[in-house]
Amino acid sequence: MPGTTTLSSLNRIGIDESGKGDYFGPLVIAAVFVTPASEQDLALMQVRDSKKITDGRILEMAPDIRLLCPHSIVAIGPQRYNELYAKINNLNRLLAWGHARALENLLQQVDCDLAIADQFGDERLILAALQEKGKQIRLVQRTKAESDLAVAAASILARADFLLRLQRLSQEVHTTLPKGASAAVASAGRMVVKKHGRDRLGTVAKLHFKTTQQVLAEG
Repeated sequence: MPGTTTLSSLNRIGIDESGKGDYFGPLVIAAVFVTPASEQDLALMQVRDSKKITDGRILEMAPDIRLLCPHSIVAIGPQRYNELYAKINNLNRLLAWGHARALENLLQQVDCDLAIADQFGDERLILAALQEKGKQIRLVQRTKAESDLAVAAASILARADFLLRLQRLSQEVHTTLPKGASAAVASAGRMVVKKHGRDRLGTVAKLHFKTTQQVLAEG
């Protein structure tokens, strides 16, 4: 991929999210600061796009990445997510807001002038959401950004945090909350409504998904 070699020789921040396509659980955005030295360690750990790694391995790798690299994690729980979505009414704008927050938080810890994120919309959305420190950074958005180890590391931290939070939510409602947005997910949603009432759904699920209509039509 053009630019990959030059970018990998630089100090940079990788940003990625998890939970965007999952009905249950939070939206989690992680930012990870990587140097050429720490990149070598990440390569030895076989860090790669979290979508190519099992959940168990993700949970094993995440603590080592957190020890190795300065990072920031922004987790937007379902209740807060629903409040923000009601105000913003646009997933890309909500993602941009989360990316900006994770980046700003990490820039409180490190000096860096380059950030790489996956392409999900107009990059001006992220730039507009940045505060003073972030305004000075060069932001590169590209498709399949997880091919960059900094973004891959961020994807693992985001997914690990998502998995742990989804597990906690499952325990709170005494119902296994599956990943994704399948028929099994709708079935679990109906179980939550039966056990706890409709209002409880908004504390575990992203209500703008079409799955909500399926849940409440039979809930």
